[in-house]
Amino acid sequence: MVQISLIIPVYNEEEMVPVFFNRVEKVLGGHFSYEYVFVNDGSRDATLKVLKALAEKYKHVKVISLSRNFGKEAAVTAGLSEAGGETSVVLDVDLQDPVELIPAFWEKYQQGYENVYGLRSDRSEDTFFKRFTAQFFYKVYNKLADFPIPYNAGDFRLLSRRASQAVVSLPERDRFMKGLFSWVGYKSVAVPYSRASRVAGKSKWNYWQLWNFALGGITSATSLPLKLWTYAGVFMAFLAFMFALWIAYQKLVWGNPVSGYASIMVTILFFSGLQLITLGIIGEYLSRIFVEVKQRPPYLIDEKINF
Repeated sequence: MVQISLIIPVYNEEEMVPVFFNRVEKVLGGHFSYEYVFVNDGSRDATLKVLKALAEKYKHVKVISLSRNFGKEAAVTAGLSEAGGETSVVLDVDLQDPVELIPAFWEKYQQGYENVYGLRSDRSEDTFFKRFTAQFFYKVYNKLADFPIPYNAGDFRLLSRRASQAVVSLPERDRFMKGLFSWVGYKSVAVPYSRASRVAGKSKWNYWQLWNFALGGITSATSLPLKLWTYAGVFMAFLAFMFALWIAYQKLVWGNPVSGYASIMVTILFFSGLQLITLGIIGEYLSRIFVEVKQRPPYLIDEKINF
């Protein structure tokens, strides 16, 4: 059994794969026994061709090619499922998460930690808007979730074999890996680092995808939003009842006319908006139930190389 399995999901990263491979060889070569588990997540460029060329030359390069693009969470799950190492290190191919940190991860593992995660202490390479939205997400998520995730911790981490198999064994299809890494527990520790800029290529995430990713993460971690709107509904109903009593009192005591068109329209529009928001939140949870009850696998493998 090798010491470290490197789990690397890739999507349209033909430029980065050779750069990443060379960097890892310089850092880990001769110091650890390790294997690469590249997961090709339905790339449309020459990524799979580049991976096959590496795998043909180096037997410790293993490749899983999925039948189509299933998303990063599914790709990470596939890599963890097929990894054969004593530990698994999840990292991106863009080198924003430094491979130079892996020896520090291993040292923590030797001290008894089973979930060693990288903590982004410096994100100055990100735009202000991205830093702001990321911080906002972590705050909202940790306020709502039953099992919070560390601020500025991503997927970059080392997991013991026991911890990685626990994550893989969780049956849900709509997976939010950061939340699952936190949920399984085990002895955890952070290793801070400064996040670097992407070496080549460009990010495959846009803000709309990040919004849906964040929404999926929150709804997968807690049912509190449903409960909050229950309380909001009771509170609004109470206010409406008190307002109705006030109008009746005014009419009976002072003979005031009933409020006119403007107040009626404001009230109708306000409660209509509240109802639509409530239905939207219910719909988010219902859509996830729909995905889960179909019990489709989170990914399908097209081919495996060097396994």
